[in-house]
Amino acid sequence: MPEESTTLDLVRLARQGYEAMSRGDLDGVMSLFAADAVYDMSAAGLETFEGAEAIRGFIEDWHRSWEDYRYEEEELLDLGHGVVLSVLREGGRLVGGKGRVEQRVAHLTTWTNGKIEWFKHYPDQDEARAAAERLAQERA
Repeated sequence: MPEESTTLDLVRLARQGYEAMSRGDLDGVMSLFAADAVYDMSAAGLETFEGAEAIRGFIEDWHRSWEDYRYEEEELLDLGHGVVLSVLREGGRLVGGKGRVEQRVAHLTTWTNGKIEWFKHYPDQDEARAAAERLAQERA
């Protein structure tokens, strides 16, 4: 009998998280975070949230402020050693707004046992890519 692979497909898991966020499935999003995860939004001028409860509160508040919210993946890369880089288009319409808001963002995540342990939002994808490459090399 062939041996089954125990390697997790982190790109697939990340994609599931973005799809869940686009659907408004907060339970699906939160199922990917470790209980003691850190969600760093400081590069966007927001807070860093520590622990699943704080992260869920932020995501709930964020999602409630949008209508027709979604992520479109441009690039999802597993750089090895539990490091994933996501480059995305984030867009939607704010509640009560008439126009559509879109931005290109990047996320750097580290994963352990199929769970996100650290998530950092970057407005600049080049900065995120450089940080992701450094981090993957450090974790090697």
